[in-house]
Amino acid sequence: MNRSNLFKIILLFVVILFISCDDKEEPSSKIPDVYVVGWKLNEQSIEVATLWKNGKEQNLSDGTYETSAYSVYVSESDVYVAGYERNSHGYHVATLWKNGVAQYLSDGTSYAEVNSVYVSGNDVYVAGWDKYIATLWKNGIAQNLTDNTQSAFANCVYVLGNDIYVVGYERIPDPLDYDYLIMPNLIAKLWKNGVEQNLSDGTGYDIAYSVYVLGNDVYVAGGYHTAKLWKNGIVQNLPNGTEAYSVYVAGENVYVAGENYNDIQYNSTAKLWNNGKVQELSKESYETSASSVYVFGNDIYVAGYKRNLYGHQVATLWKNGVAQDLSDGSSEAMANCVFVK
Repeated sequence: MNRSNLFKIILLFVVILFISCDDKEEPSSKIPDVYVVGWKLNEQSIEVATLWKNGKEQNLSDGTYETSAYSVYVSESDVYVAGYERNSHGYHVATLWKNGVAQYLSDGTSYAEVNSVYVSGNDVYVAGWDKYIATLWKNGIAQNLTDNTQSAFANCVYVLGNDIYVVGYERIPDPLDYDYLIMPNLIAKLWKNGVEQNLSDGTGYDIAYSVYVLGNDVYVAGGYHTAKLWKNGIVQNLPNGTEAYSVYVAGENVYVAGENYNDIQYNSTAKLWNNGKVQELSKESYETSASSVYVFGNDIYVAGYKRNLYGHQVATLWKNGVAQDLSDGSSEAMANCVFVK
């Protein structure tokens, strides 16, 4: 073998080695994008639906009418946000923003809101309520989940394969309860492909806020005055908690975000549970609350708010327990949902 051929072989080996090493290191060098949605008050004290991407703020409306954002889902390069916009007649209109452009899902003649969005393939699912009927929209077409006998609301949608899971609650009147109009009984519900399942017996106050499905296991977070986690319909009370707003399952770990409300001090403390073990997200003495949890790799993201010295809610994102302010604290703001891609 001559020196020329030997040099070519060595050079080829070095190039292959370089490419191989570069491919291995590339995934770890990628920084994920963190999307958070909620609302903040503008100078006219009107709520404006807001999207924060990596901490950078984007208003989803011009602030003429009240808007709020409850859920965000990112599919490829498209960003979907679910919430509502108040119209000129004062009604909430169920609204889905795609890349900042609003699509109205209800007709604006009564109250309606959408609380959750999930994208599966080419299909966009949105859960909420219209005219006090729990409703699921698929690609803009509405499907009623309840028959309007009682007021009902859908809070979250999750899609796995061909199965569509929706959770929410229904108000159950007691003919002997004269306080019904003040505080009706609430029954937590799960709909799988439109088939209803009761998660509570309707004798108390239970709301299902969030659903996550892993394999054959269905996890639902909720409660009312007592934070709860249902796994395949079996309920577990979460310690030191009054509300559980969001659930996310990563491997063997089940994360739930919520709060504990103090009736004496009239404030709340943000909580994160991992397999039932509670973690307080903020050691500050001011009020905090956690609305949403998302796990990406080894990092745990939680969205919510904390109240500052001036009494304003500050939209907040916790990453592994460390708080980041999303709003400047000069007025009220709230972070309702986090999504990481």
